[in-house]
Amino acid sequence: MRRAQIVLARSRWLSPQPIAQLVGCCVQTVRNVIHAFNTTGLACETKPSTRPKSVEPTLTATHCERLQHILHQSPRTYGKPTGLWTLALAAQVCHEHGVTARCMSDETIRRALPRLRTNGQRAKHWSTSPDPHDARKKRGAIV
Repeated sequence: MRRAQIVLARSRWLSPQPIAQLVGCCVQTVRNVIHAFNTTGLACETKPSTRPKSVEPTLTATHCERLQHILHQSPRTYGKPTGLWTLALAAQVCHEHGVTARCMSDETIRRALPRLRTNGQRAKHWSTSPDPHDARKKRGAIV
């Protein structure tokens, strides 16, 4: 509605300053609307879409392969004090090693995991016993 008011006021040959005061916006906004009207006509009246022109994942297939290579190693390999990966830690290491140009969010890493055919759950670490009869004991056999 404001754009239409600006165009109508301009048709009465008002300058940008009085139009801005009349409509209640800044002078640069009036200039932008007038310029858009002069270049595109009435198409400037509709608000343009805020949707991106093209959508592609931040982590492409090549990036995902490098992420998978990183995740298959211990975080301690990369100088981190923990042995468990978190989404934030994976994003940080990816950025530090040039996989991504900036540090990605946890959500970006989480969405990349299904493309890696993994779900991000911790692997189970099973303890093994040096006892040679351990397998029989676990089955419930009496030694």
